[in-house]
Amino acid sequence: MHQKILVRKEYQMLRKKKYYEVSKYFFYPFLDLIKKNFKKKKIKLALYYPSLFEINVLKLLKINHIANQNLLLPVVKENNSMKFYPWKKNEALQVNRYGMLEPFKSTHYTPDIMLVPLLAFDKYKYRLGYGKGFYDRYLNQYLKSFKNILTVGVAFSFQKHDKLPVNNKDVKLDYILTEKGIN
Repeated sequence: MHQKILVRKEYQMLRKKKYYEVSKYFFYPFLDLIKKNFKKKKIKLALYYPSLFEINVLKLLKINHIANQNLLLPVVKENNSMKFYPWKKNEALQVNRYGMLEPFKSTHYTPDIMLVPLLAFDKYKYRLGYGKGFYDRYLNQYLKSFKNILTVGVAFSFQKHDKLPVNNKDVKLDYILTEKGIN
């Protein structure tokens, strides 16, 4: 646990120091992944509202194919669980107790594909988040029932760590998207 705290601090500082704004072109490999894996026209795409020098996934909304999808954003519940709720570009958001923006609650949905924020990732596609475990808890619960949720970590290539400390609650992602492409 102590090792995760040290790695987390290191990558928070590194991301803050090296952050830069990406364009919609950053996401073109992701768009190819969607077209390859999803034959249906409309998918449920879970985004995150960027903060703390996270890659701005809202740039995806400049791509018509993405802007026309069923977009979802996470909402943190009272019991520290998380669910995904519908959201449309320019729709009002509320601030949760962590200072993060989230949609107003309505009916929650299980995403077809999730873009997952992270502080660091490794060659095995494990991620290090902020330490609250929201994404790992959600994925551990929902991947049992919905094995076809595609998970994509979004990061800069400098956020790659050789081998992250992991435990049995950490969920391996399907893909990592960086400015160098998707793998």
